[in-house]
Amino acid sequence: MNPIDHTVLFLVSLLANTFSAFSGGGAGLIQFPILIFLGLTFSMALATHKVASVALGLGAVIRYLSSSNLERRFVLLVLVTGLPGVILGSRLVLFIPDNIAIFSLGILTGSLGLYSIFKSDLGQNFQAKNRNISGYILGGVTLFLLGVLNGSLTSGTGLFVTLWLVVWFGMDYQRAVAYTLILVGLFWNGAGAITLGLLTSIRWDWLPALLLGSLLGGYLGSHLAIKHGNKLIKRSFELVTILISIKLIWTSVSA
Repeated sequence: MNPIDHTVLFLVSLLANTFSAFSGGGAGLIQFPILIFLGLTFSMALATHKVASVALGLGAVIRYLSSSNLERRFVLLVLVTGLPGVILGSRLVLFIPDNIAIFSLGILTGSLGLYSIFKSDLGQNFQAKNRNISGYILGGVTLFLLGVLNGSLTSGTGLFVTLWLVVWFGMDYQRAVAYTLILVGLFWNGAGAITLGLLTSIRWDWLPALLLGSLLGGYLGSHLAIKHGNKLIKRSFELVTILISIKLIWTSVSA
């Protein structure tokens, strides 16, 4: 690749990850299709995207360290239940036909955005709920299934985690986005990157530009989320879910 190509990769990564860090997910909406457009196969683009996305979580960690107090029990819940699902999904993706899964994910993602739009007070205030054994079990099972999606698909799975933390555990959007960016961005995507890296190839020469854009985008998007609060995060979440839904459905029917 020439310097212009690397510059394009950096700008795409910066834009995608800034938007993702602010809204709670969706970097793959922009970044992943660009990697395929530039000539990578599906599996190679997915593996390369997963590695680059780890820097998104690292950028978020750097920004959130001084302003967010993550509860240890939720950190453990998201990691212990989600990571096995990510590893399983990363193995399954190489054997599952894409079109039906992508179309179904597009429908479901769009429904998340519509649900948030029609629930005007959703995620605006912190109201703890389902903090009992049965609540944690059901919450953990769902996080495992979301981990499978994260490992096997590319766009929007972080948004599912964000909304689940809001709807089931009563978090506000700002708090839920912090958990998603740090735990999904850094640890889930890291596990997916390692698993896919063992099963398929990664374009290591493309990663410097992608990693730098992801790192800076993660920091910048997290800064904007902290600064502007729940209302604007909610609107961004809704916009990203609708855009991802359209993109996934279009991809599945035009393939």
